[in-house]
Amino acid sequence: MSVARQVVVEADGGSRGNPGPAGYGAVVIDPATGEPLAEAAEYIGVATNNVAEYRGLIAGLEAAKALFPDAGDALRVHVRMDSKLVVEQMSGRWKIKHPDMKPLAARAAAILPPSSVTYEWIPRAQNKHADRLANEAMDAGRDGRQWEASASTAALDAPSARTPIASPPVQGPPGDQAAGAAKARAALAAARGAATPEGLFPLPEAAVPEPAAPETAAAPEAAGSGPEAAGAPQTGWGAAPDLGAPATLVLLRHGETALTPEKRFSGSGGTDPELSATGRGQAERAAEHIAALGAVQDIVSSPLRRCRETAAAVAARLGLDVRIDEGLRETDFGAWEGLTFTEVRERYGDDLTAWLASPDTAPTGGGESFAEVTERVAAARDRIVARYAGRTVLLVTHVTPIKTLVRLALGAPPESLFRMELSAASISTVAHYGDGNASVRLLNDTSHLR
Repeated sequence: MSVARQVVVEADGGSRGNPGPAGYGAVVIDPATGEPLAEAAEYIGVATNNVAEYRGLIAGLEAAKALFPDAGDALRVHVRMDSKLVVEQMSGRWKIKHPDMKPLAARAAAILPPSSVTYEWIPRAQNKHADRLANEAMDAGRDGRQWEASASTAALDAPSARTPIASPPVQGPPGDQAAGAAKARAALAAARGAATPEGLFPLPEAAVPEPAAPETAAAPEAAGSGPEAAGAPQTGWGAAPDLGAPATLVLLRHGETALTPEKRFSGSGGTDPELSATGRGQAERAAEHIAALGAVQDIVSSPLRRCRETAAAVAARLGLDVRIDEGLRETDFGAWEGLTFTEVRERYGDDLTAWLASPDTAPTGGGESFAEVTERVAAARDRIVARYAGRTVLLVTHVTPIKTLVRLALGAPPESLFRMELSAASISTVAHYGDGNASVRLLNDTSHLR
């Protein structure tokens, strides 16, 4: 009869360029003592962050299995990662759509029986050991060598790993930060000997939303999330701890294209239009305004041309490089690309009605559903907040991603998306703190365009 064994796997991966030189790290930990039992790390050449993170997960699971080859089904592994994407996909709550991720996820799932593995998202600050291993691997690759366990100092840089690890909390739904915030508050309260704060009053039931205009629709939140969910983040001042400087996201919608004044569907599945003369002027005025503020330290853009052109105008003023994040692209509107709302109603009336009624319904021709956009944008948000903690970063993106980021920050119901105005080249701002709470500081500012 196999002896029951329980271990914790912490894994991470990174890419210096995304894609760029990449590596992963993983550590197997005794949950009772916090002692590391095994480490793994490797430089894997040019890859994306997501590929590196999945490779770290695979290495950690394989290391755990190798430690206890005779445990069989009695081995229980609890995986802790700061990648919301990997945790939610491996937990079965998010779909795996990217062709590069599917074989990696299948490989990870085949190492141990699914019932033997559980997953927990943790903030990057709690994943220091694996993060350090991944960076050691990338450093080794930069120097033309492979990582060596005998030279690693990762365990010394993560002394907090040598404390017992508590049982995992219940995960929140996709795109929701409530579970992480509740966990952070509980830890802070325990350190003070105080009680965990209670949630706020639930919002009243919202009315049925109005139909959304093209490129103004945004994704409703997954079922079970929102401010009425258990463990919702505390808001207001109260006895909140000093969490340090937040990651401040300055959200700039791109300037106008030829499609914008005509209110045509313009997503990521169409012609990828350039900025019009009006749009280029808007981008320059936005750049001048942002430069005058003097706060932006980094720039991240959607890969679509209208955003890259808008971002380039700001980057030229600030002397910064522009990083591209695929998660910030606009919704793929399928066969509706380039059409007005009226034209879609005339040609695809039933499909449009179904799309407006359900976040799981995609536009005609295989575009993206609102639910899929929420998953993608929330994953991009988590990557960016972790990477730029304590910094101010400009995100140059589109209507749907910006409204989704604002709505998730507010913990507002899905109907709130239909009550936001978001003009071309407008600026909004959201701050994300270390305990998972967020604060909307500005919405649809167009003063620089007047």
